[in-house]
Amino acid sequence: MFTGIVTDVGEIVSLTPTAQGQLHRMRIACRYDRATIADGASIACNGVCLTVVASGVAGDKTWFDVDAAAETLSLTTARHWSVGTRLNLERALKIGDELGGHIVAGHADGIATIIRRDDLPDMARFELSTTRELARFIAPKGSVTLDGVSLTVNTVDDVAFSVLIIPHTLNVTTLSDWRQGSTVNIEVDLMARYAARLSEMK
Repeated sequence: MFTGIVTDVGEIVSLTPTAQGQLHRMRIACRYDRATIADGASIACNGVCLTVVASGVAGDKTWFDVDAAAETLSLTTARHWSVGTRLNLERALKIGDELGGHIVAGHADGIATIIRRDDLPDMARFELSTTRELARFIAPKGSVTLDGVSLTVNTVDDVAFSVLIIPHTLNVTTLSDWRQGSTVNIEVDLMARYAARLSEMK
């Protein structure tokens, strides 16, 4: 489990697809202490929970390897990642950690598309659209995870919704790179999903 509070921005330094294109092994450089990364650890990469299969140090950077399987490649933006892609990173939640965002599973539900960006004096406003299936779980003042970042929904209009991003978040994540047409991983709030399921069963 995660909280949607990004703790580092990593960069893909190598990517090796299998001959069948069913699995991509990626090496991601980061600033985490190598001693704290164990094989089998979970790290959310742009909101996608991936398992560390190897790690080490090269120069002044730690690196870790992860495998993205076929389902991950088909459902998320991972299929578009390449060498040089920057990723929002978050380590798995530990008992006693501060819950600064909201409960995030790291299981991206799909993709949202940036349809508008407005740069305001003190923040940036992004309007996004997603599928009707996912839009039904998004509500004003509710939570949503976009590329691994826990955000509060500002407005909702059918399948479109907006979020406001403060300067700190723009500075410490990859959200500053978002432009009209950018695609991002989306995970809807678990509480909204369960509430909808309970409602359907009445």
